[in-house]
Amino acid sequence: MSIWKKKSISLLLAEASESEKGLKRTLTAWSLVALGIGAIIGAGLFVRTATAAAQNAGPSVTIGFIVAAVGCALAGLCYAELSSSIPISGSAYTYTYATMGELLAWIIGWDLILEYAVGAATVGIAWSEYLNNLLVNVLHTSPIPYSLSHSPFQISDLGEHGIINLPALFIVAAISLLLIKGTQESAFVNGIIVVIKVTIVVLIIVLGWNFINPVNHTPYIPQASIFTDDSGVGHNFGGIMGILGAAGTVFFAFIGFDAVSTAAQETKNPKRDMPIGILGSLAVCTVLYILFAHVLTGLESVEFFRTGGKEASVANAITSAMPGYGWLAQFVTVAILFGFTSVILVMLLGQSRVFYSMGKDGLLPKAFGDLHSKYKTPYKANLAILVIVGLFAAFVPGDIVGDMTSIGTLFAFILVCISVIVLRKTNPEMKREFKTPFVPFVPILGILVCLAMIYGLGWTNWLRLAGWLAIGLVIYFGYSRKNSVLNNPDKK
Repeated sequence: MSIWKKKSISLLLAEASESEKGLKRTLTAWSLVALGIGAIIGAGLFVRTATAAAQNAGPSVTIGFIVAAVGCALAGLCYAELSSSIPISGSAYTYTYATMGELLAWIIGWDLILEYAVGAATVGIAWSEYLNNLLVNVLHTSPIPYSLSHSPFQISDLGEHGIINLPALFIVAAISLLLIKGTQESAFVNGIIVVIKVTIVVLIIVLGWNFINPVNHTPYIPQASIFTDDSGVGHNFGGIMGILGAAGTVFFAFIGFDAVSTAAQETKNPKRDMPIGILGSLAVCTVLYILFAHVLTGLESVEFFRTGGKEASVANAITSAMPGYGWLAQFVTVAILFGFTSVILVMLLGQSRVFYSMGKDGLLPKAFGDLHSKYKTPYKANLAILVIVGLFAAFVPGDIVGDMTSIGTLFAFILVCISVIVLRKTNPEMKREFKTPFVPFVPILGILVCLAMIYGLGWTNWLRLAGWLAIGLVIYFGYSRKNSVLNNPDKK
């Protein structure tokens, strides 16, 4: 019984070919592009852009977006090769199982919970906050009472105690049930949301372009200095370090494109469609991000974004610098709410497919690998995730997890880059519909860029990741190793 035993490529491809018994193949290349855009364009664009401009780079936040996009693109090229070559659910977990063995596969599967489940819960909590914002500022009605929209650990300025976050629980439950109904239906709903979000982003770019004040873009790269925020934390502002700091901040805005690869087994033609879905969604979002950041930093000064409100910075900038476009500022609130919804959808989809793969492998309870008799979706995995994410969203404050989602994602990116190099050595004959160019240079560069971003997240997040992985190892040696199908064929 070896903890380093690998799952053979032939076995993985045999599993993928059992389409009669497996997940329904309903997704096209354009469904995947929409899925990726749905995951990527969330609050990150509307919240992180202003934060990075205020704390790190001023107008040169656009260059920060380019740096972050390069890091994601390098990992994206590796994801595209693996997902088109091994078209099966599980994303980085599956690729690691095939290249580096069971223990590392378990570690990455456990790590992906940070990205998908914890991320979905956090976004669900933020969705609840923005719903109240919509009710008060757009619909001009009463908000949901504090006690029913906050966790028991939160107390308002007026001394009100939270009891349960019902809106967060509601949105997680609604999307989980939609995912059980079917991936095609989920992709259709996501497609509508993507159209609405992208339309509003394009409106801000097109309409705001005429209101850009060149003074706000001078100098485009501010002189290097230190900016101290309200909490007394110093940030590198301006110069190269400011741009790198901005790249680390806006990296959050790119999280999610890798979730496209978890749907490989539900894609009609994965060898052609997966690279289009992953790289296409990343390319579309990068162009929109750079144009959006250019317009936003041109509307108002850096000082405005430092004092004009963090979460409402975009809406405030529109109200302040674009007279007559108050309706657009209100639409931003709607866009953020829709943005959160589609991010939760893609994260829950990704998490359920990872649980499905781990359940079939015996590393988690086998029930997670069961498919619904009618809908052909991993409904038990969806229901388990509904309980886990729902409890977190309903009873835990959103700021607890901090940057753990990002560090989990970057760790997954690193292992995917390594997997490409290993597979080129161990399985050179494998048919690759899409090939990562310049191997091993592109994967190595991807590893270095991701390590640099992890370094930027600080030692507190390194400790949190280590603690999380330690819990995972206890579960692996206590349960998963004994129940592994690969190491215990009789348990199949």
